[in-house]
Amino acid sequence: MSFTSVFRITPKDVLWGVFAVLIGAAVNYAGDRLMGVSLEVFYGVQTFNPMWIVTLFFIPFVAGMVVSLIYGLGGKILAYFSPIIVRGYEYSVIYDDRLNLPDGVTLLPLGYWILVVIIAVEAAAIGGVIGEIVNKKVYGRSPKSKFHKRYQKKRDESSEKV
Repeated sequence: MSFTSVFRITPKDVLWGVFAVLIGAAVNYAGDRLMGVSLEVFYGVQTFNPMWIVTLFFIPFVAGMVVSLIYGLGGKILAYFSPIIVRGYEYSVIYDDRLNLPDGVTLLPLGYWILVVIIAVEAAAIGGVIGEIVNKKVYGRSPKSKFHKRYQKKRDESSEKV
């Protein structure tokens, strides 16, 4: 038995998944730049303003929806990766340039930054679920007759009782 026969994953599915995650990361990154807020720096209580909250919750939510809309069913799982990629990249860029931060501005300690990442990932997951609902038009189990032929189990005529 091969991997693709057990999990029904084709190379096309993998490519669409990678494409969807990268587009979601691009949406997340562009949203961060549009808001002009960096979640990885801390400069006091005034850090937590409405723009910071929108960047933490709404931008990953939209990115998760985009991932799920591109990939289709199963996109809610892939929606987790976009904010992880963007937040990791942003933290590493600021970490490398931390000596040039202005006075009174510090890089978030790793433990606090992980909390920010967890919240962003959960917002993206909610967006992924909403994206799947939009794709599927309903949420929950579908009747087996609506499944694609490839996913329907073959019925054995002899095993049915009359």
